[in-house]
This record gives sequence, structure tokens and C-alpha cells, in this order.
Amino acid sequence: MQRIALDGTPKHTSISMKYEQFPIPIRSERDLHNKCCGGMVWCIKDICGVICAILTWLLILYAEFVVMAVMLIPNPHPMYRFFNMALFQTFAFLAFASHLRAMLTDPGAVPKGNATTEIIQQMGFREGQVIFKCPKCCCIKPERAHHCSVCQRCIRKMDHHCPWVNNCVGENNQKYFVLFTFYIATISIHSLFLAVNQFLMCVRNEWRECSSYSPPATVVFLVFLVFEALLFAIFTTVMLLSQLQAIWNDETGIEQLKKEEAKWARKSRWKSIQAVFGRFSLAWFSPFTQPPSRSKFESYLYPV
Repeated sequence: MQRIALDGTPKHTSISMKYEQFPIPIRSERDLHNKCCGGMVWCIKDICGVICAILTWLLILYAEFVVMAVMLIPNPHPMYRFFNMALFQTFAFLAFASHLRAMLTDPGAVPKGNATTEIIQQMGFREGQVIFKCPKCCCIKPERAHHCSVCQRCIRKMDHHCPWVNNCVGENNQKYFVLFTFYIATISIHSLFLAVNQFLMCVRNEWRECSSYSPPATVVFLVFLVFEALLFAIFTTVMLLSQLQAIWNDETGIEQLKKEEAKWARKSRWKSIQAVFGRFSLAWFSPFTQPPSRSKFESYLYPV
């Protein structure tokens, strides 16, 4: 990271930036890096991330198959069957939707190549002020932004790059990632409960009419589901708790790892939660509502 002053001289100490007024409008070409469908959708072309994302979908589909076809549809008790079907399908749909939103949402990428003398001069900074420039993507680097080597971009409030969603977790999509871990943990725990209950029922009935499949096939399906559900319940619960702790303390995963001294004004815990999820409502749990918008000046300075 470079520190540069408006007069072109090198600087070795940082000076906090203050903005006197909104800058003159800057017209630049649309940034299409890491985007597809004509720039409409954010997507990272990383083969490892694509494989991990597809594997995530396949694991959800496997859980769908075992829960529905092996356990619930053949179950002779209507209330038990319909209640658990509705519950599992709701949380599975929300998990899948949260995963797509986390994967296809720009996490807060700073436009590449905007650290030119012309743009800096038009931004209204005062003479001698220091700004931060990323030498890898030649951008004006905001406070708390970090460069991701996979996305090849600087990401505002970057927490980490997650291959399971094939994207960085940053300012714009942290809500969706938290919801993804929450709903995956929920359906994993629900699957464990259903699998254990199904196994006990099969043993109690001596494997008669407990499944549409043969006893050996049923055992194999249940064992693999229990293994998958247990693994993902532990993994996603740990991730969920670490994300909530980071939000609660107004500190990203990278800042915690590097033990960076807080040079930014820390928000209160409630304000920090609201910065990610918005004002408290049922929309907190919906992957179809947008996170709180940034200030008008920040949106202008670092547009999506």
C-alpha cells in the first residue's frame, strides 16, 4: 500500500482525510472486472471456488433427497410428515437463496485504476492531504479495505475470501453470508434429528415399512446424511459465531488475524449490528432484502 500526497511528494505518515464538499462528477467507463452477463452479475472466475460452490449445491440436494424420499414421504404419520417437510423445505430454500446472494453480490469492490491524478484532483482533496493507493489494482484505497488475491480487487471491510461461496465476504454481502451459515446450520441440525428418529423407528419396526428402499440402502443413506449434517453443523456454527463476534466488536476477520490497532471510530455494538443487517425486523432473516446503503458520499467515491 502506497501513501501519496496531492503535490506528488512521498509521505511516510498518514493524515486523516476530510472532505470539504462533494467532488465534481467523474465520468469513467463501467468497471466490468469480475462481472458477467454484460456487467449485470458479479461472478468470480476461480475454478476452485466454482467447484466448491457446485459441491455445496450437490450436498444440499443430497440432504433434500434423503430427507424427502427416504424419511418423510414414506412416513405414515401425516402431521409429522407435513410439518417437517414444510420446515425443512423453507430453511433449505433460504439457505440456497442466501448462498446465491452471497456469491453473486459485489462484496464492496473498489473500482480498479481510479487512482489517477485527474480523478484525485477532481475529488476535492486539499493540497498536501494523504490518500492510500493499492499498487496491485491502482485504486484509491478506502479505510479498512484489503486487497484479495483471488478477486484481484480491493474489498471494503473485507472479512475473508470464502471458496464455498466463491466470493469475498465484505461490506455488501456479509449479511447474506451470515444467513447462509445460519440456515445451513439449521437444516443440518434438523437433518440430524430426522435421521436419528428414522433409524430408531426402523429398528423399532424391525425394518418393516420404514422406507421405500431396502434396509441396507436405507442405512447407507442415513449414515452419509448423519456424517454430512454433523460436519456442516459444526463447521457452519463455528463460522456463524465468528462472524457474529466480528460484527459485535466492529472488527473484520482480517483485522482480528493481523491484530490491527483500531484507527477507525468504532461503532457501538448495536450500531455495528445495524450496519450489517439494518434496523431490527423480520428482514434481518431474509436474503431478499438489501443491507443498509452507504452514505451518499461513500457511494459516490467508491461506486459499485
